[in-house]
Amino acid sequence: MGAYILRRLLLMIPTLFGIMAISFIVIQFAPGGPVEQVIARISGQGGDAADRISGGGSADVGAQNFDQGGGDSSSRYRGAQGLDPEFIARLEQQFGFDKPAHERFFGMIWDYARFDFGESYFRDIGVLELIIEKMPVSISLGLWLTLISYAISIPLGIRKAVKDGSSFDVWTSGVVIVAYAIPGFLFAILLMVLFAGGSFFDWFPLRGLTSDNWASLSWPERILDYFWHLTLPLTAMVLSAFATTTLLTKNSFLDEIRKQYVITARAKGLSERRVLYGHVFRNAMLIIIAGFPGAFISAFFTGSLLIENIFSLDGLGLLGFRSVLDRDYPVVFANLYIFSLIGLLVGLLSDLMYTWIDPRIDFERRDV
Repeated sequence: MGAYILRRLLLMIPTLFGIMAISFIVIQFAPGGPVEQVIARISGQGGDAADRISGGGSADVGAQNFDQGGGDSSSRYRGAQGLDPEFIARLEQQFGFDKPAHERFFGMIWDYARFDFGESYFRDIGVLELIIEKMPVSISLGLWLTLISYAISIPLGIRKAVKDGSSFDVWTSGVVIVAYAIPGFLFAILLMVLFAGGSFFDWFPLRGLTSDNWASLSWPERILDYFWHLTLPLTAMVLSAFATTTLLTKNSFLDEIRKQYVITARAKGLSERRVLYGHVFRNAMLIIIAGFPGAFISAFFTGSLLIENIFSLDGLGLLGFRSVLDRDYPVVFANLYIFSLIGLLVGLLSDLMYTWIDPRIDFERRDV
């Protein structure tokens, strides 16, 4: 097992390198980089994307000292006509674009290997500090989404397996498929219209995880306030989250129920409940339990992007979305690197959980 873990860890190095290299190459061809963002803001043509650039960054400091005289009309940056070429050169130096692309890439990889993610282009804060600041929102959504979806999926999947082919199995399958087909962001908008001060009721808040008077609330009131803010986002996310796990649980139980040891247990006179939960459950749940880390990471990092934007939850999804629009490359690449690394580690953890739950599974290479 030690050799297998070592191989997996070593394979993460070229995998991470490939992910970062492909992303870096794509970014080079994307129009509207950070220099263009500052130029657009100076010329008043930045629109919403430029307006999102928060004050205090080094680019804003440099922008205050620009000279509109003697501009170079042949500048390669769109909208830079009339700006001093020296100012453009200073911007390039601040953002590191005065260096060749390959030098910037390998410098970034070396820094990331030492977990040095630098500072945001447009926020006066370190990238790692910024990510940690946004994590509580995404952790809240990912953790509760995973727990709630598992709490619904596992009992429902077991019941569907026991009642396979019955009317209960048929209509619940219909409900699961319809729920899976409804886009979460559309359902979120519907919930906002119905219950968050739209055309009908004003029962739930629309912004943040806590109220403005959070600090003055007692602990029971804080807990209620926290879940009050989570109700609509979680409802929108859970709608389609339990479909895959429900069907996986059902199929896993059906596969075990049809095996010989179940027939033998029934022949011994054991009750159906004893057979189901004393024998089938332990084996059928292997794949479900082992997939828990992956399900949590999926909900944590990818499932909340649109929901965070719709409900104005200041988490990692919203941070990544705004960073891409603002071309805040340190934040974009740091998010990609950290989340890719965590995803690879969680994949390894899931495999190790298989061997921990079922010792019969061995990933070591054997000679036959």
